[in-house]
Amino acid sequence: MSAPLKVALLGCGTVGSAVLRLLSEQAADLTARIGRPVEVAGVAVRRPDRHPEVPAELLTTDAHTLVTRPDVDLVVEVIGGIEPARTLLLAAMAAGKSVVSANKALLADEGVTLHTAAADAGVDLYYEAAVAGAIPLLRPLRESLAGDQLRRVVGIVNGTTNYILSSMAETGAGFGEALAEATEAGYAEADPTADVDGFDAAAKAAILASLAFHSAVHASDVYREGISAVSATDVARAAEIGCTVKLLAICERVPSSTGSPTHPTGDSIAVRVHPAMIPTSHPLAAVNGAFNAVFVEAEAAGQLMFYGQGAGGEPTASAVLGDLVAVARNRVSGVAGPNATGYAALPTRPMAETPTRYHVSLDVADKPGVLATVAQEFAAQGVSIATVRQDGHGDAATLVIVTHSAPDAALAATVERLRGMAAVRGVTSVLRVEGLA
Repeated sequence: MSAPLKVALLGCGTVGSAVLRLLSEQAADLTARIGRPVEVAGVAVRRPDRHPEVPAELLTTDAHTLVTRPDVDLVVEVIGGIEPARTLLLAAMAAGKSVVSANKALLADEGVTLHTAAADAGVDLYYEAAVAGAIPLLRPLRESLAGDQLRRVVGIVNGTTNYILSSMAETGAGFGEALAEATEAGYAEADPTADVDGFDAAAKAAILASLAFHSAVHASDVYREGISAVSATDVARAAEIGCTVKLLAICERVPSSTGSPTHPTGDSIAVRVHPAMIPTSHPLAAVNGAFNAVFVEAEAAGQLMFYGQGAGGEPTASAVLGDLVAVARNRVSGVAGPNATGYAALPTRPMAETPTRYHVSLDVADKPGVLATVAQEFAAQGVSIATVRQDGHGDAATLVIVTHSAPDAALAATVERLRGMAAVRGVTSVLRVEGLA
């Protein structure tokens, strides 16, 4: 065997400590798979005294010196956040080190910068663990499906929100009760904002869209709506029409035939994160608890689904080590793997112009002409009604309407007009709908 490949590890929290342990436990297998031994050169942390499990000689607070050391070959970054991760990874690549990262926020905000730096330096940048934990997803999008054209990528990419919505569907609980249960079970952080408000899923959607459509998509391009406004009534209404509610990351290529004021010609990309009703017959509807799943639609390959553990120390560390093996093999061979391509440069489409469908429940007066008046409001905004159902009579009358596809702005405007109608006592539920025929 040749000299060992030296790895610099940035961060030693839940994921970093699992990476360090697996590197030790699987050392012999990793050597056989790579062709050279892998050795940890150092572990950069902010407080060395909090890591008694790490040999003292490996610990350092000087991350910049560690990632630029001449003897370091690979850098694994699991500290998260934008800075200092961005500066450290750029310095590492400029020094000729290949990089493995689990940092979704950084990749979503600075992906173009990092990919450019990797290409300029002739090194690898791999980040399978940044989206959907242990699920092999990004490399299939970047490599296995590189010869195909993807139409749509739809996924449940946040385990916390999926656990909460699954609990609401199973028990009839409201959002607050389900969140408290998720926190007690360890699935929600003390501050769950990044999860329940959709920031985590939006970062992952930006990464997925960038790879799927060969275009630069940033987190700021992603429409984001969380689940805190989803009520027990919303979940019950979904069940009444054979649906369930999920927080979805939706990345789709909108063809040029669907014109819009800002994109009158040429294809564009719509990238959004929001709760939606999906039919219980859809494969994603059966994904419950803290699991993740991503559904891919391609021109030639058809429909594919990736499912598994989307978070946690060991599942995420598994994805990190998978990338480490791939990068190390490239290093041994003296090559760099395929870089993400942004050649298509498709523009992103505003949510207001993105075609969607709505499910709307109205508390209405039970008297002649109400349905016709309501239908006129939809028609006035250019929105076609797919189905309508009335439940109850008198003071308990409810209209449940599902629309055909229309620009989201037209649907939202319709709902606002309905709220002001004398015959409408209240708009009790509004959710987007995905996957209905």
